[in-house]
Amino acid sequence: MTDSLTILSETRVFGGWLKQVRHQSAAVDCAMTFAIFLPPQVEAGASVPVLYWLSGLTCTDENFTQKAGAFRVTAELGLAIVAPDTSPRGDGVPGDPDGAWDFGQGAGFYVDATEEPWARNYRMHDYVTRELPALIEANFPVTGNRSIAGHSMGGHGALVCALKHPGFYKAVSAFSPIVNPTAVPWGEKAFERYLGLDRDRWLEWDACALIAEAAERLPILIDQGDRDGFLETQLKPQALVAAAEAAGHPLTLRMQPGYDHSYFFISTFIEDHLRHHAAALLA
Repeated sequence: MTDSLTILSETRVFGGWLKQVRHQSAAVDCAMTFAIFLPPQVEAGASVPVLYWLSGLTCTDENFTQKAGAFRVTAELGLAIVAPDTSPRGDGVPGDPDGAWDFGQGAGFYVDATEEPWARNYRMHDYVTRELPALIEANFPVTGNRSIAGHSMGGHGALVCALKHPGFYKAVSAFSPIVNPTAVPWGEKAFERYLGLDRDRWLEWDACALIAEAAERLPILIDQGDRDGFLETQLKPQALVAAAEAAGHPLTLRMQPGYDHSYFFISTFIEDHLRHHAAALLA
């Protein structure tokens, strides 16, 4: 491990280790924190594949690690999990001028901002798809087999990462993703500030637009609760279903009756997603 990584904590869990790590990021020009779970197979000398998890608005790495209940199955399967923060943070990083929770720090939307004052720090797509995997693969006992998943804003991020980088990931899935950010209030607010007023440029970060010309038909698994308070206004999964059908892209949308947007929902179905990823990563 390089001296540039600082271990903030180490916790034993299901025979493996959960580590919280801080490093200075060149991509987003600030200190970043991520969590990594290394399964027990690592102690026996194995290198393991990695599932990257992208969290949603207001979250950090700790939401997934403390609430998803993923580590028992991950330890059994022999997968590492990496959970980065959702945005750049710190005194020098601009946030929402009105202190809103759905923009700025905690709401990076996994895009590479082009507009000031956001362009210097808000390059989360570059961080997640380039800098972080290189860092993980250089410093931990992992293979080059990667997959990606996420929740809400992070579900949007996972879909976009997979669609924009054919061959880089072996599998993709999402819980309650923002599938069509160019057409919902959360996405419109973020994209106008991060990317400018040209809505055509926004389509580069919209899964519904990207799926039409995707160079790889990686099967997509989505779980969505039908009592999610954001379902009709912000998420609209049927838009992605329609785009996938038009493009001939394999997609499974599972509407889960009675479930909401919370980690109670995620923890209920996380095992299905972990096994979906393991089937591709360990093939």
